Amino acid sequence: MDKKFFRCDVCSKQYTRKRHLNTHFLTHTNEKPYFCSVCNMQFFRKYDLNIHCHTHMNEKPYSCDVCNKQFSQKYKLFIHFRTHTNEKPYSCDVCNKQFSQRDKLNIHFSTHTNEKPYSCDLCYKKFSLKGNLKRHFLTHTNDEKFYSCDVCNKQFSKKDNLKRHFLTHTNERPFSCNICNKQFSQKDKLNIHFRTHTNEKHYSCDICNKQFSRKDELNVHLRSHTNERPYSCEICNKQFSQKCNLSRHFRIHTNEKPYSCDVCNKQFSQKGTLDVHIQIHTKEKLYSCGVSNSFFREIN
Repeated sequence: MDKKFFRCDVCSKQYTRKRHLNTHFLTHTNEKPYFCSVCNMQFFRKYDLNIHCHTHMNEKPYSCDVCNKQFSQKYKLFIHFRTHTNEKPYSCDVCNKQFSQRDKLNIHFSTHTNEKPYSCDLCYKKFSLKGNLKRHFLTHTNDEKFYSCDVCNKQFSKKDNLKRHFLTHTNERPFSCNICNKQFSQKDKLNIHFRTHTNEKHYSCDICNKQFSRKDELNVHLRSHTNERPYSCEICNKQFSQKCNLSRHFRIHTNEKPYSCDVCNKQFSQKGTLDVHIQIHTKEKLYSCGVSNSFFREIN
């Protein structure tokens, strides 16, 4: 007896079960019947909603047998485990470079094609990375934030982020480094700091293999390959790859000068410019980095 197939009227894709066809059809109608009661995020499938709910409960039932790192989703544990086995099942058809994750291969492949599949719905600017599109989109809109700080009124989309932020007002630092005793308000910041002692670098660039101890450093570095600049000045539209560079640039418009010379009280908009100025008083020669605009003293 031949197996019965259920065919999608829109794209002709076939399924062995009607409920699978019904779920698939929602991708064409963009209907998302399942929504999170905490943040109102919507989903096509109930299964996806259940997985998402772990992020609010901070529940991580899947644990790595090697390093005990925990995960909210089983597939994330599988992907993580490849860092221990060095398994790289995905290979680039152009240069044969191998990757542990398919999305990392896709990001790498855009360096060959210069493809930018993610487009802003408001200004149509294109990006090769979805994360850069999300950061850029914040320049157009202030997303609704549910949790507000009672001290400074800063708002957050997650309650955990509000709790972490509140420690900046109380100056409470419950997490301490057992090597140098430096204290931190957040456990993840302690973990990042600890790598300065171990020289551990978990994050590697899939394009040039440069390694980083922090994921945000890797994300910033990746823009040097894609030449993406998601941060834009709202006054002159000049674009920047890093938010800190945009903040420094913005002082040109506001004439803000937060750095002051302790000797003559002259004020400057950038710390590097102050460092150069101090040479007048100390006669000390500084050397400028052409890449990062940082300044360094001569080492004998």
